[in-house]
Amino acid sequence: MGKISPLLIISLVLISCSTVRIIPQGSSRLKENIISVPKNFDVEENSLQPYIRQKPNTKFLFGINPFLVIYNWSNGKDDDWDKFVKSIGQPPVIYDSILTSRSRENLEKHLEYLGYYHSRVRYESKTSGKKTSVKYIIQPGQRYVISKIEYGIPDRQISEYVLADSSNRLFKTGDFLSESLLAKESERISSLLREEGYYNFSSGYIVFDADTSFADSSAHVRIRVQNYMRSENSKDSRSHRKYVINSVNILPDNSSSRGRRNVENPPDSVTIDSLTVIYSRGRNFNPAVLARINRIRPGSIYNEKLVNTTYNRFVSLRFFSGVNLQFDDVTPPEEMYDTGKPGKVDCTIRLTPSRSQGYKINLEVSSNSNNLFGISPAISYYHKNIFKGGEWLNLGLMGNFQSKLNSSVKSNELGISAGISIPQFLFLPDRLFSNTLPRTEVNTSYNFQSRPEFTRNLISFNFGYTWQMGERFYYRFNPAQLNVIKLFNLSDQFFLSLSDPLLRNAYRNHFDVGSGLTLYYTTDPSPNPMNSFFYIRMSNDLAGNILSLFNSVMPTDSTGSRTIWRTAYAQYYRGDLTVGYTHRISTRSSFATRFNLGVGYAYGNSSAIPYEKLFYSGGANSMRGWQARSLGPGSAPVDTTFSIANQTGDVKIEFNAEYRFPLFWKLEGALFTDVGNIWNLNNEPGKEAALFKIRDFYKTLAFNWGTGVRLNFDFLILRLDLGMVAYDPRADRWYGLNKWFTKDTYSLQFGVGYPF
Repeated sequence: MGKISPLLIISLVLISCSTVRIIPQGSSRLKENIISVPKNFDVEENSLQPYIRQKPNTKFLFGINPFLVIYNWSNGKDDDWDKFVKSIGQPPVIYDSILTSRSRENLEKHLEYLGYYHSRVRYESKTSGKKTSVKYIIQPGQRYVISKIEYGIPDRQISEYVLADSSNRLFKTGDFLSESLLAKESERISSLLREEGYYNFSSGYIVFDADTSFADSSAHVRIRVQNYMRSENSKDSRSHRKYVINSVNILPDNSSSRGRRNVENPPDSVTIDSLTVIYSRGRNFNPAVLARINRIRPGSIYNEKLVNTTYNRFVSLRFFSGVNLQFDDVTPPEEMYDTGKPGKVDCTIRLTPSRSQGYKINLEVSSNSNNLFGISPAISYYHKNIFKGGEWLNLGLMGNFQSKLNSSVKSNELGISAGISIPQFLFLPDRLFSNTLPRTEVNTSYNFQSRPEFTRNLISFNFGYTWQMGERFYYRFNPAQLNVIKLFNLSDQFFLSLSDPLLRNAYRNHFDVGSGLTLYYTTDPSPNPMNSFFYIRMSNDLAGNILSLFNSVMPTDSTGSRTIWRTAYAQYYRGDLTVGYTHRISTRSSFATRFNLGVGYAYGNSSAIPYEKLFYSGGANSMRGWQARSLGPGSAPVDTTFSIANQTGDVKIEFNAEYRFPLFWKLEGALFTDVGNIWNLNNEPGKEAALFKIRDFYKTLAFNWGTGVRLNFDFLILRLDLGMVAYDPRADRWYGLNKWFTKDTYSLQFGVGYPF
């Protein structure tokens, strides 16, 4: 008789328990909301769910909510047991017919807003066993096609701006009329005019007239830009006026008690580029840098685009926790009614400094069924304003220690790093980056690795730039990347066991000189996205091409490779593509996916890419059923020349999916699956099983699944994942319930932050 999983037993117990036991007689629990829409309806059902006032309890574990079951264990006596289960459990949502009626009204109003006029929504509620299901049936109303668009703008100057930009209008003839579309166009026109100097212009001046009386269900739309607000009448009409910037004051320490009198007699002020930088508590920031970051200049026409750019540039410094731009109308009284002259506004930029220094700690711990234990601690110190110009200093110390329990075999890795980031694109004028704040970064590091087979030293130096284009595109370009790799204490037995010369090439001293480019795009650039988002990251490294231009003057070693100071240089390309999508189901639940593809190819002076550039799989953020570097390549057996698994490859393909859901307090749960592996591009003798073949690589994909818990403190997430092997290409077998928690079938991973 096979083993029965404890998780399966718990699931069966929970399913068998009641979720309505404590519900009073005559009441019921809201089981589900169903929205029924006609076929070919343009509005998605999910987009209508937010307008339903009452939501049922969440279902997340095998279609049940175990915390709803726990809450129903209460006995109604309000004793210690009652308080305990209620504090852990989740109370049932009691069906409320009044909220259902209000939900119907909300849906009808929203459909009207979307352009379905006179829509009707009816609902049906069915109760069975104290559980009520509500079905909302949508009957869309009339839609009108816009057949004519015209403007009515009495102000000649504003008319010229709006008509010149009409090609960017958000709707055209043939589109369906909707209040939603008109509201967006109103905001677009308002923003356009504020960019042209109309500082106090708002959408309240814009009115849309829609005539839908035509028999063919068409609509004539007239766009009016009035000289008075919608809440006013024609007798309040007044001409719109442009504004110029009168003065700009920057307060880098945001003394809220400073009044107007202190601006005129500041305790400490610096005037630079016609800007006044005012300090009230000492100079905590270089005024020249503040002036360079600012894009608002005295004497220029007010431009909302420059205001937003200035705000974003100050925020990008990541030194100020608060950035506030305030504008005050200071038009002289004698010019107040003379709209022929531009008005004047003072700009005050208040900056609230954040804590400039701090520490970051990261820890990954893993253990598997083969008695392999690994721990990877990392600590870093940062200073966000080391030279009082927004320069970031980062110092780091990391380690990676692996060992086999009850054995002397171990692998140790230590690394130190230092980096400086300057808020400026060195060697290029700042005006080329008027809408973003680029940074120049210099990083260096030293890494020491001690394994039973060899001792390895790596010295790295990187010089590069990072910048942003728009709100969603990010770039990193390293024109200079240098790695110097030296190996010591290389075991003769280990080196001789590397029968393939291509593999031996990866374990030699070498110079790695090249450049790199990383492209990143995301639909939500916020640090903690609250909505569904998509991202794509592409990293490219190219090494050795410039050095190859001097091959004719370089000596060669015994393998024929060109050398510098008796050390061969590496020549290769390495690309790494990651695509991810996270679907936000609710505030605390989501479904996250990630696809990763990596390829490395050596050529010219190298027959294999360097060891540190090879791909590996497994670990806390990869295939979680395996320890790091213990999976692959392909279906090849574990390389026994390594005392501790060190499987690497030229190609990596991986797909991860994870369902994240709330439990109680700050605890979250997760169900996940990982699919992937690594492979070699070179056909090594005796290792054909490791070769990547485009036609049948899928046959050697590894599968694992698992579950995890996370402690989410918002600023810190601690994660514990249990990964179970489902299919091992090395053994060519699937693992069922009777093989759980046996040798080589599971791995326990501890990490900080989400895995992806």
